[in-house]
Amino acid sequence: MSTPTTTCPALFLSAPASGQGKTTVTAGLARLLRNQGKVVRVFKTGPDYLDPQILAQASGQPVDQLDLWMAGEAYCRQRFYEAACEADLILVEGAMGLFDGEPSSADLAALFGIPLAIVMDVKGMAQTAAALVSGLASFRDDIHIAGLIANACGSARHRELIEDALPPSIPLLAAVPRDPALSLPERHLGLVQAAEIREDLEARFESAAKALEAAGLLEALSALPPVTFSAPQEQLVAVKTVLNGHTIGVARDAAFSFIYPANLDLLEQMGATLRFFSPLTDSNLPECDALWLPGGYPELHAQTLADNSAMRAAIQTFFNADKPILAECGGLLYCLETLTGYDDVTHTLLGLLPGQGAMRGRRGCQGMQTAELPEGPVRGHAHHRSMAEGTPEPIAHGRRQRHPAPGEAIYRDKRLTATYLHLFFPNNPDAVARLFSSAPALPEQQLESEEFIHATQ
Repeated sequence: MSTPTTTCPALFLSAPASGQGKTTVTAGLARLLRNQGKVVRVFKTGPDYLDPQILAQASGQPVDQLDLWMAGEAYCRQRFYEAACEADLILVEGAMGLFDGEPSSADLAALFGIPLAIVMDVKGMAQTAAALVSGLASFRDDIHIAGLIANACGSARHRELIEDALPPSIPLLAAVPRDPALSLPERHLGLVQAAEIREDLEARFESAAKALEAAGLLEALSALPPVTFSAPQEQLVAVKTVLNGHTIGVARDAAFSFIYPANLDLLEQMGATLRFFSPLTDSNLPECDALWLPGGYPELHAQTLADNSAMRAAIQTFFNADKPILAECGGLLYCLETLTGYDDVTHTLLGLLPGQGAMRGRRGCQGMQTAELPEGPVRGHAHHRSMAEGTPEPIAHGRRQRHPAPGEAIYRDKRLTATYLHLFFPNNPDAVARLFSSAPALPEQQLESEEFIHATQ
């Protein structure tokens, strides 16, 4: 039986480094095509929560994160195939620089044969931009650079200097003018969350769409050949409906919003009913069997969280009833006794776990790791600018992707599991089901889960 295939034009937007304007250009292009009635499916490379929020609003479509290490090739292939079946165009925004990370944006583009557009902030350079993009194009022979998008271009003459210096094989797809109205607002972990600045974003999307149209990017896109996407030769492991009748309360508001859509989808595929609540504004928990406190920005809302004594009491009661709670990164900080913000003000929080959290400027931790849980290993990542002190002895540590040093600590008290790691649930559905189930994992279940994940790698 042959593998199903479909074709769809696709473009992978990468850059020489972070901070070149990839998200601005990707969002503006998605909005431009959406305004023309096109269905645009956008993907984000790597473990990123903030850019997908922006891209989803710009495109009007859900945005999935794709990472070959964290999610696996079959998962990425399935998402691309499904998108190609419904979209007029697929856009992929890369992470960091084109060749940064293992796997890199270049690895993902090469595996699926997606042509690359290099987005480069050309302020302070001219012919050098051509040299840089030429070097990127020649670094590997398994990628195809479709052209350069010169961002923050100062003038028509600036554009001309860059275009004249480019080799014939690398066209200038567009020169985007230097305009602060196009830039997206940022804070310490990246872009400001879309929900906080929705109306402002709309104006920026429309401005970027007009700038890209005026720069001639649509004509360049029309020359893109379609890419053939195939379904995985080996179908993804069938999800077991082991959480039927199980209700999971999910914290979701301005303080807790770092949630992979794939995680929510998996929980529902396993039969769970999801009930969203706000630790900022709600006074009671929804009726539920387990809680998920994801990452986010509790440090920006610490006073409000501290003042909501009714919610704090409700979660403490839930914890004392020995019910499952998963707390990731910002959720971990919320579970500690106190949190000290950038303003050096200390706030009293849940106190489910001994310890004090504190923000620590620009220094932080990030990287891909496997959470070595009793229920089984689950891949994920860490990205934080805080520290936790006075915490109890961890039950385990994350296993770093390529370094022998112990990763993030994993704490457990009663049925609370707390860690700085953000877990990608589809990496090991069985372990995740056990994590949220009513009964703790047994040793033989852990062994089965380890066998499962090794079989799917």
